[in-house]
Amino acid sequence: MHGGNRKRKLSDYGVQLREKQRLRNQYGMQEGQFRSLFQKAARKKGITGEQLLQYLESRLDNVVYRLGFALSRRSARQFVTHSHVTVNGRRASVPSMLLKAGSVVQVKDNPKSRNAAKMSMDVAETREIPSWLSLDEKNFSGVLVRIPSRDEIAPIVDEQLVVELYSK
Repeated sequence: MHGGNRKRKLSDYGVQLREKQRLRNQYGMQEGQFRSLFQKAARKKGITGEQLLQYLESRLDNVVYRLGFALSRRSARQFVTHSHVTVNGRRASVPSMLLKAGSVVQVKDNPKSRNAAKMSMDVAETREIPSWLSLDEKNFSGVLVRIPSRDEIAPIVDEQLVVELYSK
């Protein structure tokens, strides 16, 4: 009645927080995990925001999602947790595992794992595989060819705002 429907302008902090939450939710991470990944990126040489995005993209659950073995990052996380995936021939059940360039991600050779991956791959057929990954559909495997550069990474966020937020 008395001007209650007027929108307030977000403060700088509010804008930074919203951007951080958007990025964190896009990758389906808890705050603690996200913060430690940021701190790791901050210690590394180079642009911190770019390093953070590269770390986020090279996580095992994200690579499984990008290869099309799962329909969403959340289902990719569950797919990895249930041990349906091997990395370089070894069993992997930790979704937050950071992969290096040249790492081979393969769906285990059992019917349950292959069927789940096949169904997801059929549905995700229209989704394009990024250039920094290579997929072998016949063998249900993929390779992280190289760590992606900033312009190859999909999230539409301003990572500089996240860096500014955590730098306070």
